[in-house]
Amino acid sequence: MTLLCVQRIVRCMQAIQWRAAFELLKPITWFAPMWAFGCGAVSSGASPDGRWLLIALGVVLAGPLVCATSQAVNDWFDRHVDAINEPDRPIPSGRLPGRSGLYIAIAWTILSLAVAPLLGPWGFAAAALGLLLAWAYSAPPLRLKRNGWWGNSAVAICYEGLPWVTGATVLAAGALPDARSLSLALLYSLGAHGIMTLNDFKSVEGDRQWKIASLPVQLGIDRAARLACLVMALPQVAVIALLYHWGQSLHALGVGALLLSQCLLMQALLRDPQARAAWYNATGTSLYVLGMLVAAFALQASRQAASVAAGS
Repeated sequence: MTLLCVQRIVRCMQAIQWRAAFELLKPITWFAPMWAFGCGAVSSGASPDGRWLLIALGVVLAGPLVCATSQAVNDWFDRHVDAINEPDRPIPSGRLPGRSGLYIAIAWTILSLAVAPLLGPWGFAAAALGLLLAWAYSAPPLRLKRNGWWGNSAVAICYEGLPWVTGATVLAAGALPDARSLSLALLYSLGAHGIMTLNDFKSVEGDRQWKIASLPVQLGIDRAARLACLVMALPQVAVIALLYHWGQSLHALGVGALLLSQCLLMQALLRDPQARAAWYNATGTSLYVLGMLVAAFALQASRQAASVAAGS
């Protein structure tokens, strides 16, 4: 029986169109966790000397491995919904035949778990948690994405908070980040919940037919868009207040300017949310993640100032 299963998998892998397999892993989505890992590394204030290989490994683990796995898992379990929303996707279009999409998801999960221990115990734990949430988000029986509140929370944590904390831990030679870094990671994860809501606008029709209660389905397009904007903005207000409290007023001003720019773009978004959600994710979200980096540098500057003060 085992040999028969292996033979079936081999035949399926031979039938895969590898260009379609690469599309299944959605490289465009890798940026967010890779960026968050980098922001976490910056926030640690530690010198990267001698850790460049670990940093590169962490970036690869966050994006092309764990995030890519989540995309493959999601596409397999969403193949019926995608047949309505995005029929040209590799699985519903037939470019990935049979169960090949599932086999890729399993193979990428195993590969991610094999690479993760190279980042140490925390790296492995973070990768395992991210993979667990990826499967829980898409696969039954949990299928967290059936409710936009839970599903978006799982994705936001995996995209922003978890890689931030991992990057900070790797640069600090395994020491977990302090309360300030954890606060920033949490706040940017909360804000990313709104980004995930905007991402659901493209699949409203299929979600309705398959009874997936995304927030645009639950609340309607306009209310979900207003909520997404509020959820994205309020955590950044808290970040600005924290940076100012930590004595990093220039960095607080920088995050404030980026937030103000986002608010101007939000006004255009709210005039036609469904049509402009993708546009906002390419513009306003870019400003959001730039603010993450500014906040990370603020924490780095605060640590350096404290170190100088302690040395004198």
